[in-house]
Amino acid sequence: MTPLTEELSAIAGAAFAAEGLDPALGRVQPADRPDLAQFQCNGALAAAKQAKTNPREIAQKLVARLKQNTLFAKVEIAGPGFINFNISDSALTGRLAQAAADAHLGVPRDGANRTVVIDFGGPNVAKPMHVGHLRSSIIGDCLQRLYRANGWHVVSDVHLGDWGLQMGQLISEVGRRGLAPVYFDETVTGPYPAQSPVTMDDLEELYPAASVACKADPERLEEARTATAELQAGRPGYRALWQHFVRVSEQGLEREFGSLGIHFDLWKGESSVDALIPPMVEDLKTRGLAVMSEGALVVPIARETDKKEMPPLILLKSDGAVLYGTTDLATIVDRVRTQNPDLILYVVDHRQHGHFEQVFRAAEKSGLNGHAVLEHVGYGTMNGPDGKPFKTRAGGVMKLYDLIAMATDEAEKRLTEQGLAADYPAEERAEIARKVGIATIKFADLSNHRQTDYIFDLTRFSRFEGKTGPYLQYAAVRIQSILRKAEDAGYAAASPTLRSAEERVLALRLLSLPDIMRGAEAKRAPNLLCDFAFGLAQDFSRFYTEHHILSESDVDLRAARLGLCRVTLAALTRVLGLLGIEVPARM
Repeated sequence: MTPLTEELSAIAGAAFAAEGLDPALGRVQPADRPDLAQFQCNGALAAAKQAKTNPREIAQKLVARLKQNTLFAKVEIAGPGFINFNISDSALTGRLAQAAADAHLGVPRDGANRTVVIDFGGPNVAKPMHVGHLRSSIIGDCLQRLYRANGWHVVSDVHLGDWGLQMGQLISEVGRRGLAPVYFDETVTGPYPAQSPVTMDDLEELYPAASVACKADPERLEEARTATAELQAGRPGYRALWQHFVRVSEQGLEREFGSLGIHFDLWKGESSVDALIPPMVEDLKTRGLAVMSEGALVVPIARETDKKEMPPLILLKSDGAVLYGTTDLATIVDRVRTQNPDLILYVVDHRQHGHFEQVFRAAEKSGLNGHAVLEHVGYGTMNGPDGKPFKTRAGGVMKLYDLIAMATDEAEKRLTEQGLAADYPAEERAEIARKVGIATIKFADLSNHRQTDYIFDLTRFSRFEGKTGPYLQYAAVRIQSILRKAEDAGYAAASPTLRSAEERVLALRLLSLPDIMRGAEAKRAPNLLCDFAFGLAQDFSRFYTEHHILSESDVDLRAARLGLCRVTLAALTRVLGLLGIEVPARM
């Protein structure tokens, strides 16, 4: 199904072409003043500038042509040459019926036959997830859902931090404490115990202790570096112990991500590309792209057009050690070989932009990215009411598990305040509270433009009023209730017909979904989906307030309004699903 604005732009473009003008000037958009018109075209002003004539004269000729099309109920000139127009109710009704009958609600799957790899989450092995991981996880998950809905083949990769100095710090700490001596006995090469000698709780205590010790004692740090080098060189006991760290951590991380409804296609880590680094480095050296500079091997990436200094990407330090940039470059090699992507998105804190610019330039200069476009999807910070990064009351970094528990508890309070789910079984009420708590967290994050910092106010975002996740869940539950009661009463639903201003506004909102999903994809902007969902819920609320539905005595009118309820629910739940928000069956 062709999106409505695309159809209108083609009609307007043909009118421009008939006047000897560029058809691209016929682009149509929703009107800036919806009180005056539904759509507008501003191309006459640009055409007049090119032709050095009066824009209203051009607009008059275009309006004369457009009025011949029965699709339009009104076509008129506004201001210096804007063309405003409304669509006939019969045309809107027909297109809404087509969208309602389409499994994708009229959204064209533009991404068909294209592949995107989305790198997000990025937790480290042996560390619990905390609120610092939240934005990457929520934004990345929304993008993978959106790209799939738009027809792309999506490969999501959590990209674990599992191969750096922290692993050597852990290994040496375990050795110092004598927790698993068999892994440190150089006369033993395996097989090693299948059961891990440490739990996730152990790792949460071991890693901070090792990190503090390494910062305080240079000899202790050198011990960790040696353990890291031996791990990466393949020492059997260290490899076996490291594999336990990874497996134990992955189990914990899967639970954490699972509590947010987030899943990944790949659980690869930095270690997965270790074997690719030596041949990649040799290739870059052979082609003269990697050169020695002050004892380090680097890829110069500066361009003549640069307005600021761009340091080279360091591949190998003077001691031969690799850096994150080296691993990230090898990861691009791996992704190009295994996935052949058209696009690779990195959903990472915007403060890492300089790092990614270096890596991307090196990849593009060397051709290691194939035909893939590389893009850093940066985001701002989640702050507390004090405007500083969100922390516990004691001032520490809050674990993700604790944040979810806080949001769930707040949701329980809100349900009680609203008198919702009061008589439901305890298990069902707890599940509703969980869904409302997760919606609180996700919508609070995604409703803000990803590049901005935002204040996370649990009290405000958990309300069932205003622009919040719980409000949208309740709006969907209310429509579900209407349709359920209609079914119980034996009332049929039919294709919507538009007989009022409220129905017309709702129809126009529903038909804008393809543009919203395209725009959210193009701008990597989940907040556009949030804006659509909130606007749709408000439009439905006005329609519900002004019209009888279940109490309507006219059978045909009641069926048409139930049909409008049905397509509204489908669009609302679809967009909430893209945001990763579940809708309870009832409240």
